Amino acid sequence: MTENPAILVLDGTYIYVQKSGNFSFSRRSYSLHKHRPLVKLMLVVTTTGYIVSVLGPYLADSKNSDANILNHMIRSNAEQMKEWVREGDIFVVDRGFRDSGEILNDLGITMEMPTFLPKGATQLQTKDANCSRLVTKIRWVVESANSRLKTWRLLDKTLPNTQIPSIGDYAQIICALCNKFRPPLSSGTFEKDIEIAAKMKVLARSSNELQTLIIDQGLDRRSYKWTPLDAAEACPLFPRLSEDEIRELTLGVYQVKLARAYTQEHCSHDGSYDILVNSDVPMILSAKIQSRHISAKSYKLWIKYSCSIVEGWYCTCKNGSRVVGMCAHITSVIWYLSYMRHEASPLKGNPNWADTIEDASRIPTIDESDSDDPEE
Repeated sequence: MTENPAILVLDGTYIYVQKSGNFSFSRRSYSLHKHRPLVKLMLVVTTTGYIVSVLGPYLADSKNSDANILNHMIRSNAEQMKEWVREGDIFVVDRGFRDSGEILNDLGITMEMPTFLPKGATQLQTKDANCSRLVTKIRWVVESANSRLKTWRLLDKTLPNTQIPSIGDYAQIICALCNKFRPPLSSGTFEKDIEIAAKMKVLARSSNELQTLIIDQGLDRRSYKWTPLDAAEACPLFPRLSEDEIRELTLGVYQVKLARAYTQEHCSHDGSYDILVNSDVPMILSAKIQSRHISAKSYKLWIKYSCSIVEGWYCTCKNGSRVVGMCAHITSVIWYLSYMRHEASPLKGNPNWADTIEDASRIPTIDESDSDDPEE
């Protein structure tokens, strides 16, 4: 075992290619994913975003899942990877690598990935949601590295089939340039990172006390009278926070960045927040907010607060029971109530572009008294 194990993050990224006129070539060389022909690259990065290796391209069919690609990399010792990984190292992956656990275990490598939602369940238990957050806190870096590659116009567009043999070379050149000339993706200081990591590990062992209170008192089953949120009057005692203080609650920047877009989607054109709330329980805000992904689905959430701090939260979404940070639904409400509504420039909702398009179903009313009918 190594005293200081290396933490490597893996994920695949897709490159779009033109559909071949040769059916057998198309069928064996790449397949349709997301309804487009493509090939797949596999990136291995450190926690700072430094690209250790990029392999491929691989086929994008069902036989080339993330797990199968990783297994192939190890068995074929691609780029002599067995020489630069050691027993005790940690691979941080997503759920698509679940079938690689055995082969990594044989090498003494620990695999960490988000927890699966149990069959038939609608929400992860608090312990599982907390553990998943510990993984995603690290795994984001490979997603950002993939995005960094796509900022290069060569890999962001559809490549002709004649370029398929060179895609791997292009990717390696671009990755080398990113390593040389782009700053690290993780910009935090070592001391700050250690502080956040220690806080997250402590919180990961905690239960969600607000969730327990809500379930024990049946607040999740109670019929509420939902009323639209009035930013000027709702929750006058809700604490006023800066964005830095909100980031201390979310333990990351992603949810805070997403909060603006999420809130904007729920804002009307005059800047009022289109969300329903209930305040039957003192110092506990209950809200109902629509899902960003499923228009017919909405989530209930509760936020416990005092005049100075936010004390707890719980949401009915998949990851809403965690206490290591919070989901985007809760962040959106906290960000709006504690920060945005106090700003001088209110947040405006997204414009309805459909209003600028003519609709033949909208027929103006005709005053019959002005008719030119000759019989009149």
